[in-house]
Amino acid sequence: MCKFLNFKQEKFDNNKSQKNIVKKNNKMYNKIERMKNMYKLIAIDLDGTLLNSYGEVSKENCEAIKNAINNGIEVVIASGRMKGSIISIAEEIGATNYIISGNGAILYDNKNDKILYESFLNKEKVLKIIKICEENSIYYNIYTENEVIAKNLNYNVLFYNYENSKKVEDKQTKINIIEDVYKYVEKTNANIVKITICDENQAIFNRIINKLKQINDIDVLDIEHMSRKKIMSGTEEVNIGYYYTEIMNKNINKWTAIQELIKNLGIEEKEVIAIGDNVNDKEMVEKAGLGIAIGNSWLEKEHIGDIFISDNNSNDIAKNITKILQKH
Repeated sequence: MCKFLNFKQEKFDNNKSQKNIVKKNNKMYNKIERMKNMYKLIAIDLDGTLLNSYGEVSKENCEAIKNAINNGIEVVIASGRMKGSIISIAEEIGATNYIISGNGAILYDNKNDKILYESFLNKEKVLKIIKICEENSIYYNIYTENEVIAKNLNYNVLFYNYENSKKVEDKQTKINIIEDVYKYVEKTNANIVKITICDENQAIFNRIINKLKQINDIDVLDIEHMSRKKIMSGTEEVNIGYYYTEIMNKNINKWTAIQELIKNLGIEEKEVIAIGDNVNDKEMVEKAGLGIAIGNSWLEKEHIGDIFISDNNSNDIAKNITKILQKH
């Protein structure tokens, strides 16, 4: 196998035109073609990446992923969601061998029904975070291995509920609405994977983030832009927009889980393709052999990635996977 080159990320300012992005992409495709490298694993994010604004995978993207799998490439979903919210999508695209959930907090060997890697939040820290959110009247939800715990349906949990309406019961995201979340978590033996915090008011949101960052041994993701999703209420399209952050154990990210997976599979880092859009995809897109960033995303804004493609409402993932397969 020809050795994969390490390409330095080009530095260019925010005023660079789309033409420069196309030029960079073409340069990268030419290098891939000359190198004849055989990629062995594709790690792909869900929300904002593979899923469109309605939470769906396009037929074209689905077929391209299945084609990659048929060509011997392992495909793994690497998402901030919990396993129950991922598995139906994994089945749809045929990528069910392994699942990375909770932004890298858990790596599942789905074939053998076991966990290969895990890193759960300390309960005392979780209770401290809940108390801060309650005292400041800010919306939050708790992710365990099996359910999302919240006080009511809003923001991200509202979107999960909308997705559930389109799924059979055993494929739905389990949502547990609890009036006293603090007391529930205090008594539960469930492992806490991550906490998501949401608000529409950026000033209020940023104030809470600053308080949370004072807690030791956790990572609070710096997500600067709003999450924007769409749901259908009858024939009416409803937009959901909110600022959010996700809290995990310190130094936990999707790339740490990918490293564990490729170690188990005997795959090298240079043989990995990572596709994502947001700050929780940063490490995997930076460190994979080939990093693909979705258009109009945080990664594109920060110029992180080897290839920049169109947004998640296009079929550009399919087009780029097909191009890369043709280089083999």
